[in-house]
Amino acid sequence: MFNKVTKSIQYGAHTLTLETGEIGRQADATVLVSYGDTVILVAVTSKKEVKAGQDFFPLTVDYMEKTYAAGKIPGGFFKREGRPSEKETLTCRLIDRPLRPLFPEAFYNEVQVVAMVVSSDPEIDADIPAIIGASAAMSLSGIPFYGPLGAARVGYINDEYVVNPTKAQLAESELDLVVAATETAVMMVESEAKELSEEIMLGAVVFGHEQMQAVIKMINELSAEAGKDAWDWVAPEPDNALIEKVASIAAADVNAAFQIKAKGARSAKLEEITNRVLSELITENTSTTEANKIKTEIFNLEAKVVRSQILNGEPRIDGRDTRTVRPISIRTGVLPRTHGSVLFTRGETQALVVATLGTGRDEQVIDALQGEFKDRFMLHYNFPPYATGETGRVGTPKRREIGHGRLAKRALIAALPAQEDFDYTMRIVSEITESNGSSSMASVCGGCLALMDAGVPMKNHVAGIAMGLIKEGNRVAVLTDILGDEDHLGDMDFKVA
Repeated sequence: MFNKVTKSIQYGAHTLTLETGEIGRQADATVLVSYGDTVILVAVTSKKEVKAGQDFFPLTVDYMEKTYAAGKIPGGFFKREGRPSEKETLTCRLIDRPLRPLFPEAFYNEVQVVAMVVSSDPEIDADIPAIIGASAAMSLSGIPFYGPLGAARVGYINDEYVVNPTKAQLAESELDLVVAATETAVMMVESEAKELSEEIMLGAVVFGHEQMQAVIKMINELSAEAGKDAWDWVAPEPDNALIEKVASIAAADVNAAFQIKAKGARSAKLEEITNRVLSELITENTSTTEANKIKTEIFNLEAKVVRSQILNGEPRIDGRDTRTVRPISIRTGVLPRTHGSVLFTRGETQALVVATLGTGRDEQVIDALQGEFKDRFMLHYNFPPYATGETGRVGTPKRREIGHGRLAKRALIAALPAQEDFDYTMRIVSEITESNGSSSMASVCGGCLALMDAGVPMKNHVAGIAMGLIKEGNRVAVLTDILGDEDHLGDMDFKVA
């Protein structure tokens, strides 16, 4: 009845087991991941046909922590799991980030990853096994995927690296770093540390990558034994005639547009060029798919112009070289009745950051699978649509806002005073009022300044910056303090605090 296949390895202090073939057999692939007593069910499903007019890759990742996994019944009137917690949202993003770049370009079929924590060991976080499970399920499914990838958490205790430390070990660790990678390349790094050197941080990434090779090997073995046949999907051939047409109409104007330093004027000019190209190339008989192809080629032309300018050593979009930070303006104490406030502006990115102090009664109570605990430091990031000159919904925070808030919080935690030295609850709110790249790092800088303006005795000053990368073959350019355009036209967004 079941064609069950199981693989196990020793991974750090615990046994990692992957099972497939017994549960969830109607999904494209389902993997049951066990790591210690933490068990996660990961299912991958996809649509075999592309929706008409689809011009982007619709990948959805849903991570859910079931309360029964920890032997608990949900609180509240309905006694059911409700909206995702912050931890669940952050883990969705953690799984999504290394997976997304491993799908081929022009693959627009809908793909969904669902990861459910069905058993929870309080000492083992489910995020690392969830990433591994998603990678394994994707590798088994037959969906076009340049994996598999592995994942590891790295701690640094008593001058030694520790792979997948327990919760108790993390409390003593100077480092909490998550790295996900394929056999040959790192895809994603996320960490917080207690002011460690660059050498130790880089060593942790290399150590994590070495440790996860056994996981990647195990997924390959599981896939060879239980994987489905690969889809016969073939990437569409480039339409050279269309590429030449778009270039002949727009190349000179796109070049000129990227000499405009102001984001608003540049965006308006690029929109005007796009509309002109579309009006020249689209007829009554042009399908939505063909129209989207034209839009894609306009985007590719923009990317080619920006990337080649940078690789040729020419000035960047706003006239800077690769190592220069945009002009910075700082004004503290901007709001008269708040505890601490700052207006931090870096180029066309601006954050109004406010710090509020409270008592122990104001601490956030978090009801997690591992039990209830309190947090005396909160950082909330808000990104209204007007920050980019657009209209849109204003209300509950989206996944990105939750993720950026957590990112900025992790940058500041190590510099906060110990509770015995400063027994206050602290809340920072970062209101992004203008955005042209790196708003989360503006929140880090503004957050540190707002806390100091509120009288918090910080251990050290904290600054954050977003670094970018442009790579074509052996030609490489590393960019300091990237703009929004350099983010989505480049190859990497690497935020460092």
